[in-house]
Amino acid sequence: MLVTGGAGYIGSVLCKLLLQKGHRVTVADNLMYGGEPIVELLNDPAFTFFKCDIRDQDQMKSVFESAPFDAILHLAAIVGDPACARQPELTRATNLDASIALYTLAEQYGVGRFIFSSTCSNYGKMKDPSVFVTEGSELAPVSLYAETKVAFEKYLLSQPVSNRCKPVCLRFSTVYGLSPRPRFDLTVNEFSKELALGRELVIFGEQFWRPYCHVVDLARAVILCAEAPEEKVAFEVYNVGDTSENYTKKMIVSEIEKQLEGCQVKYIQKNEDPRDYRVNFDKIRERLGFGITINVPQGIAQTIKAVKDGFFANPDDPKYKNVN
Repeated sequence: MLVTGGAGYIGSVLCKLLLQKGHRVTVADNLMYGGEPIVELLNDPAFTFFKCDIRDQDQMKSVFESAPFDAILHLAAIVGDPACARQPELTRATNLDASIALYTLAEQYGVGRFIFSSTCSNYGKMKDPSVFVTEGSELAPVSLYAETKVAFEKYLLSQPVSNRCKPVCLRFSTVYGLSPRPRFDLTVNEFSKELALGRELVIFGEQFWRPYCHVVDLARAVILCAEAPEEKVAFEVYNVGDTSENYTKKMIVSEIEKQLEGCQVKYIQKNEDPRDYRVNFDKIRERLGFGITINVPQGIAQTIKAVKDGFFANPDDPKYKNVN
């Protein structure tokens, strides 16, 4: 398995799970946020690391020539609306141009499968809040991040079905949970951290919906698609998550308040949010047998414990965010 972005928030979890399952893992990562999340994996003879940028074609050719890969698990990207808005040219070059070049190399080198980590942000804002969107729903990206994800999805799904390299697009729910590369700029993690530290939490637009999925379960879904029979995943799109895990911001706070006493929360009315959607996840459950193993209340409990027990010397350290 070749994992791009393997030192990242989801990638570091994915690599450990792959190795535990007996796969040989190669990571290509520019270590934008450091290599600490995967440094221990260098002890594993089944693990190989290349420090490289997926935009550099010479570097990537060297990676492809190092071993024959069965699958590319493509996570490398500029992730999140704030990070993409800050560096739009880098975002397009990485999330779209370099991704297209990566797939081209995968096809050229005879890789059998290309698993792309996309996002449910592609759905944008629901026209009817009572209707759950599905993989067949209209895509309405409202950020550069989602625009690049939609564009690359379209590229992959437009490839000839005769191609050796079969793509599958996974639209991830909003991620949360503990990872070797911690992030506290994600809704569930941020809310849990702030309230665990006894601070007042200020929330804008508490009524807007999103689906949430634990980082471990997103990684499990990637592995499931890497191991599934080709006919179940080739040229398919799957939402990744669980239909019961759609929450508004206020609902997330309510779950935290069940676990922490004396929470101080201030709600500020905001009637316009570019993203507001509830997602149905029947397809991945029915076709691939996917189910989550950790829900939002359990993830909240994990994060609260980690923060209160002092696992993070400084939870406010900028390194725990994608944009400082």
